[in-house]
Amino acid sequence: MTLKQFIYLLPRLVKYNLKIIFAGRFIWFLLAAFLFFAYFMFQIAWSRSEVNEGVVYNLLMFPCVLLVFYPAVFGIQNDEDSLFGIPDYKYKVWGVRLLMIYVAIFVILIVFSWLATLLLYPVNLLEMSAQLMFPILFFGNLAFMFSTITRSGNGTAVLMIIIGIALLIFSNTPLIERSFWNILLNPFSIPRNSLPVIWESIIIKSRIFLLVASTIWMLIGLLNLQKREKFV
Repeated sequence: MTLKQFIYLLPRLVKYNLKIIFAGRFIWFLLAAFLFFAYFMFQIAWSRSEVNEGVVYNLLMFPCVLLVFYPAVFGIQNDEDSLFGIPDYKYKVWGVRLLMIYVAIFVILIVFSWLATLLLYPVNLLEMSAQLMFPILFFGNLAFMFSTITRSGNGTAVLMIIIGIALLIFSNTPLIERSFWNILLNPFSIPRNSLPVIWESIIIKSRIFLLVASTIWMLIGLLNLQKREKFV
């Protein structure tokens, strides 16, 4: 395939793959994410509580988890094509689709961060969105992996809800709350009486941990797609 042919086909390929991974109910998850974001933002503004970057990060956490939930959990079940004969199909196609999911969510997060800057508190749009992408990658790839194991969107959804509740409980325990093992660690919320150098070290370890775990979940999921014919 020549470069000219690739450029010609690229928009169609992008449109086709976006239709598969964001088909069905994603618009409702996007709407729900925006409504939750708007409600939390209104509640903070109405209560006139102190607002900073850490508050904005927490404000965006739940909506951004909602954004990745549908394409990661139900994406494979929405896949109805039959390109079984393509070599390394699982890597070439679903690897690209996962990338497209995260690029789309990153753009949406930038928009949400911009709205928060406009209405609540000025934040660095790229930094805020990039920091949020680490837990997004973790939860998104974990959901993707479970969807390839359970072969059921509803089953994966139940598992992810249970895991989410468990992580929420454990993340508030004294042992985990301020450690790099905390999946929901807020990098913009510096603990009192904590040295900036130590806190920065914890953040770096946290992001490495999330990135490594996300990579492992993704690789397991892609390897499970060798039995892809059972999904359709």
